[in-house]
Amino acid sequence: MPDQPPHILILEPAPSLSLAYVNALKRDGYRISVVDSARGARSAIADQAIDLLLTNLQIPDMPGTDLLRALGQDGRLPRTIVLTALGSVQVAVDAMRAGAADVLLLPVGTERLRGAVSTVLSAPGPAHAPAPAAAPRRTGKPVAASPEAADPDQFYGFIGASPPMKAAYRLIEAAAPSKATVFITGESGTGKEVCAEAIHRRSPRGDRPFIAINCAAIPKDLMESEIFGHVRGAFTGASTDHAGAALQADGGTLFLDEIGEMDLSLQAKLLRFLQTGMVKKVGSEKLEPVDVRIVCATNRDPYAEVQAGRFREDLFYRLQVISIELPPLRERGDDILLIARHFLTKFGREERKEFKGFSRDAEEILRTYNWPGNVRQLLNVVRNVVVLNDGEEIKPFMFPPPLNKPTMIVPPILQDPRWAAVAGPLASQMGQAFPHLAAPPSGPFGGLGIPGVPIPGLGAAPPSPTGPPPGRGEAGWAEDEGRIRPLWMVEEEAIEQAIRLCHGNITRAAALLEINPCTIYRRRQKKRAG
Repeated sequence: MPDQPPHILILEPAPSLSLAYVNALKRDGYRISVVDSARGARSAIADQAIDLLLTNLQIPDMPGTDLLRALGQDGRLPRTIVLTALGSVQVAVDAMRAGAADVLLLPVGTERLRGAVSTVLSAPGPAHAPAPAAAPRRTGKPVAASPEAADPDQFYGFIGASPPMKAAYRLIEAAAPSKATVFITGESGTGKEVCAEAIHRRSPRGDRPFIAINCAAIPKDLMESEIFGHVRGAFTGASTDHAGAALQADGGTLFLDEIGEMDLSLQAKLLRFLQTGMVKKVGSEKLEPVDVRIVCATNRDPYAEVQAGRFREDLFYRLQVISIELPPLRERGDDILLIARHFLTKFGREERKEFKGFSRDAEEILRTYNWPGNVRQLLNVVRNVVVLNDGEEIKPFMFPPPLNKPTMIVPPILQDPRWAAVAGPLASQMGQAFPHLAAPPSGPFGGLGIPGVPIPGLGAAPPSPTGPPPGRGEAGWAEDEGRIRPLWMVEEEAIEQAIRLCHGNITRAAALLEINPCTIYRRRQKKRAG
């Protein structure tokens, strides 16, 4: 009996889109079935051996992520590719946590779709749904696999396989073929320039120049010349003509790092350049056409910068066609250990050291530390250890301060801004200054069994709700009631504390508080007006 080609189930409520997917995939010889509802998909998967599910997240009878979870609980979830028009990291993370193998941003090109299907079907490991009796056989034109196929833990300079990073990889792959501008946000040290280079290398411009400008490192008087160039005699010291970064990147990509530091007057000129595609050097009246893709990045909250008047609103919306937010290292789980091990090997080879790995205690410290400097700080820590020590295994005492202190091994909850927002100033001190963990508890909560580390809801028994505290009488009870503050006041304090812990990043604070950023802006505006 001849081998059967893989069977693909397409779940798409829009007939025009499902027809387009069928036409794109049928040339590779796949068997294809089409349904338009979650109920139809569950029925098809129960009756047939499905090798791959291609589904939209927006389906009529239930959310797409709920369908994936339900199929996973039944043990019937096949390999799955999710299609969505909601281009955010969080949507991609939710889909992958629900069981998706890949996430594609709509609209998706034919070759991109075929490549994703080919890569997912050829990935090692069994599918959750019953497999066909015969081994899969692909026909038609072969499509190049993603670089993750060679090493699933690396992607164009990134190291990591956590859901937030895989979601970022999907956005990079979706954005790369376009000429649209990309706005990268994230804390300092999260790899924004690596992300920009990945977009460039993955794009059709990959063999053309990639020029990076750090807007925070160049004096504002010289910034215009650095970007647009100047002619001889344009200003004192301009002894020769200079082609600016835009002209140097012609045909390729111009990366503007820390664009939030750019002067407002230059922002207006940058906006004009983006609208016209023409460059005018300093001291010249000649306009020169330039074909360049703009990728920019900032570690500030761009919405807050616009609201504060430090960044032009029209420029921001011109730049933020595609937005990619890189997660901080503390949210990437075991990626921390993957990165540390990779660079331990690299730096050990460079320094001719014999380190083989980290001890269990050292790995626990790496995993639970808050990493305010993100990947950049982790690399510095690993290099410091390699240069100043020798042996086969990294031990905790080899780490530089503050990682070499015993109090570094702490419950991860203490590093979550949501904990600090609930537990108040004491927890905030614990999360930011680990030596305080050994201090006697001074907050209103009981202990957990770790000296000086009280956690709400655990340990001490709550006071009786039906009468005054023992031995205090009615006066003591009235005093306790007097300490209760209105709910709106508690919420306001929690929001402001979350913003401080997120270093002014309102979008991030809102995500951790699980509210809409507009709620924070509206409350602040109402407070100022009042």
